[in-house]
Amino acid sequence: MPKMGRYCKAYPVDRFRTFSGWTEQSPIEGQQPDERTFLYLQDNYVVTKDIYLDEHIVYNNVTPEWMDFCKQELKFEIPAYDQSES
Repeated sequence: MPKMGRYCKAYPVDRFRTFSGWTEQSPIEGQQPDERTFLYLQDNYVVTKDIYLDEHIVYNNVTPEWMDFCKQELKFEIPAYDQSES
């Protein structure tokens, strides 16, 4: 069964491609994302083709430089969910 993360955000693939260390794994055999494709940045900084955390992975080279790019250039911020309930 596919696993859902707590948070993901969709970006056009061209935004990811501006990162100097970007490489693409084929998320589905024989298919590469084109410029109209949206990919999902997951809460663990892995990029996927779909909303699921562990399927169709396009990029998983999570480094401090990648995380900094996501935060600074993509303005990716995981919401601070209120853990308390009334």
